[in-house]
Amino acid sequence: MNLDRQNYISDVKRVVIKVGSNVLTAADGLNLYAVRAISRQIWRLIDRELEVILVTSGALAAGLKKIGLASRPDDTPGRQAVAAVGQAGLIMEYEHAFDRFGIKVAQVLLTSDDLSDRKRYLNTRNTIYTLLGWNILPIVNENDTVKVESIQFGDNDNLAAMITLLMDADLYVNLTDIDGLFTKDPRRHTDAELIPEVRTIGNEVEKIAGRIPGALGTGGMQAKIKAARKVTAVGTPMVIANGGRDDTLVQLMNGDPLGTFFFPRKKRLARRKCWIGYSVRPEGILRIDTGAATAIVTGGKSLLPSGITGVEGEFGIGAPVECRSPEDTTLGVGLVNYRAGDIRRIMGLHSRQIAVTLDNQPYDEVIHRDNLTITVGDL
Repeated sequence: MNLDRQNYISDVKRVVIKVGSNVLTAADGLNLYAVRAISRQIWRLIDRELEVILVTSGALAAGLKKIGLASRPDDTPGRQAVAAVGQAGLIMEYEHAFDRFGIKVAQVLLTSDDLSDRKRYLNTRNTIYTLLGWNILPIVNENDTVKVESIQFGDNDNLAAMITLLMDADLYVNLTDIDGLFTKDPRRHTDAELIPEVRTIGNEVEKIAGRIPGALGTGGMQAKIKAARKVTAVGTPMVIANGGRDDTLVQLMNGDPLGTFFFPRKKRLARRKCWIGYSVRPEGILRIDTGAATAIVTGGKSLLPSGITGVEGEFGIGAPVECRSPEDTTLGVGLVNYRAGDIRRIMGLHSRQIAVTLDNQPYDEVIHRDNLTITVGDL
């Protein structure tokens, strides 16, 4: 048993559990056995006084079965309509499953706009905190009925990662239909080997994940690695494990070395910085030179106008923007002190020249370091 891993597990008080489409889908629709098995395991965790937040897929599978369709529609309105039908059936099955253990459930449907807007972000967090305080299990899913490309999370792997950040969870468990991250797709290669732990998510890990697609969901292994990069960057560990095996969740919380464990950075980010870096949707891009990139990434400095070489997009004061290096690497996300047009006028200038150029100078920095979250590991 890996003592480092066990130390993280032993400290868990709140856990986000994501159950994927491949776990919850059977040949004829929603896999009711899986729903009941997952519910029983979560009950056992709650019985240990753990706080659990469940992020679930399965609405499409439930909707297809209820409507009687052989396959999911190709068009977006069709898929949204099927999901709308399926959401009711999915939450009903969870309600029945958890009722056996005296656990009440609540449905929480979200779009990315709910977490990009600061007020709605805080309202969502307060609602889930209240549910947990009432000993009610929050069951979260993307609001498929209203989502469009501009407001969708993209996949429930990402949604669960954002919920992990939102709720300051101690662990994110991603349940899928294979035992973890393998060197190759184990469904196609008999010599594929399980990678039991990942301490750094580098290019090699991402390449491996890219070769292991998901059969039913929108994410696949690559989406899970992106989610792992997000939560580990803010100091939270993540596990990818097989949700089809009996008692996976219980064994994980016992410290058994199942699946693939992703070690987090040692320092956890403050809540507001988590929101800036990983929940808001950037409205523009600031191109910065090498010196500025080094200053903000390794020096923890604010972004000054002298380091900016280009501005893309139109945005106002307080808008979230990406900071990109000369190599087009996204370094982080920050809230700007000046609108896009004014930044174009002062970029490349020293801070003392701002007042002369703009006739006023409310700030020396274009982005203050307190409003800047670095998302890149290293330059």
